[in-house]
Amino acid sequence: MITVVIPAFNEEGGIGRAVERVRALPQFHNWEVIVVDDGSSDRTGDIAASAGARVLRHPHNLGYGRALKAGIGAATHDTVVIIDADGTYAAEDIPRLVEAYDRGFDMVVGVRSDVRRNESAFKTLLRWLLTALVEFTAGRRIPDVNSGLRVFSRRTIEPYFGQLCDTFSFTTSLTLAYMMTARFVSFVPISYGTRHGRSKVKLFRDALRTLQYIVQSILYYNPIKLFLLVAGVSAVFTLVLAAAAIRIGSTTTLIVLAVGGAVTLVLFGLGLVADLLRQIMAKEPR
Repeated sequence: MITVVIPAFNEEGGIGRAVERVRALPQFHNWEVIVVDDGSSDRTGDIAASAGARVLRHPHNLGYGRALKAGIGAATHDTVVIIDADGTYAAEDIPRLVEAYDRGFDMVVGVRSDVRRNESAFKTLLRWLLTALVEFTAGRRIPDVNSGLRVFSRRTIEPYFGQLCDTFSFTTSLTLAYMMTARFVSFVPISYGTRHGRSKVKLFRDALRTLQYIVQSILYYNPIKLFLLVAGVSAVFTLVLAAAAIRIGSTTTLIVLAVGGAVTLVLFGLGLVADLLRQIMAKEPR
C-alpha cells in the first residue's frame, strides 16, 4: 500500500489530470493520493478533491519542501511516492520505481530524460556547478540530484525533516542526507514532459538556496570535507602569490608563505575540530 503526495501551489490547470493519472494506475488498489494545497489563490484544492484526492490546505504559501513534509507526515501508508502537480512527471513511471524500491533500497529516484531541453546557457551552467558540488559532497555520481519523482519510507525520512529544505531545494537536501548517512539510493530512468502553467522556480534565488543547503549538509554530515576543500584552495592561492612574488623579485615571498601557510593550517585544524564535534554530537536517524 502506497501514499502518493502531490504538492501544489496555483496548479488548477494540471492538478486534476495529475490526480486522475495516479488513480488510473492498475496498481492503485488500496493506495491514497494526498494533495497539499500550499496556499493557492485559485481552485487547486477544490479540483484535487473533486478528482478523488485527500486535500491538505495551508492558509498561505510555505514552500515546496514544507508542503511535502506536511503530506508525508499525514500519509496513511509507510511507502511514499512524491510527484509534481504540473504534468512534467508521468504517473505511469511510478510502478517501475516502486518495483526497484521493493528490492531493498531506502529511496529510488526518477532520472529525467531531456531535462536540459530548451534550458538557457546560464541555467545549464548553474545545474552543472551544483551537480558537481553535490557529487563532490556525496562522493559518488548522481545522475539527477533534484528530481521530483521518488519513492521512500515515511519512517525513514521523518527523522531527517530538520535538515531538509522547506523550499525547492528539498529534493537536493534529501538526496545528500540519504547518501551522507549511507542509505541505499537507486536511480531509474523516467520520461519528462512539458509543464502545465508557469514555473514557480526563481532561478538565481533558488540556486543560492540550493548552494546554502549543500554547504549546510557538508557541515552537518561531513564538515572536514568542506574545510579540506577551503584549506586546499588557500594553499594553492598562497603558492600562486609566492610564485608571483619570486617572479617580480619581491622580498615579501617568505611573508606570503608564512601567512598563507598559517591560514591553511588554521582551516585544516578547524576542520578536525568540526569533525570531532560531529562524531561526539551526531546521532544517526532511525
